[in-house]
Amino acid sequence: MIDPIRTARLGHRLVFLGLVGLLIFVRILPLSAIPPEIPGPDLTLALVLVLVLRRPDHVPEWMIAGVFLLEDLLFMRPPGLWTVIVLLGTEFLRRREATTRDLPFLFEWLMIAIVISAMTFANRLVLLLFMIPQTPLDLDMIRAVITILAYPPVVLFARWVLGLRRAAPGEVDELGHLR
Repeated sequence: MIDPIRTARLGHRLVFLGLVGLLIFVRILPLSAIPPEIPGPDLTLALVLVLVLRRPDHVPEWMIAGVFLLEDLLFMRPPGLWTVIVLLGTEFLRRREATTRDLPFLFEWLMIAIVISAMTFANRLVLLLFMIPQTPLDLDMIRAVITILAYPPVVLFARWVLGLRRAAPGEVDELGHLR
């Protein structure tokens, strides 16, 4: 017999992988011959953070690792560094999902801003430690700020287009885990 909860999870995972594939495809398209002055937001990161705080069971750790490792390879970043940093950030948020369920959106956004900033600084610190060439600090900070500013529209997209909402009190068991 087919379990409807497991089927729904699989459907959400496939939608996530499809969206990530679309985002990667759009990022590698040669839309302009001139490099942009201001970097765009990391929408994949914003989407993952939204999903981890809304429905952590829909994006398991192995899927996050695979997506960001693929991005590392495609966008010529040091393989695995950003992947590990994103995994640490998402696991930090995943462990606090039950306590942040009732927080107002402003506090959630502030927490996301702190996590994205910490991830950006950790990435720069490791690159500096191993003397790997980096992008200028201002570009990394602008990208982090734009990703933080893109978080609310990604939340709205997840809510109104994907139908993803926070877990209601009846959807969790007595230990606070999603059913």
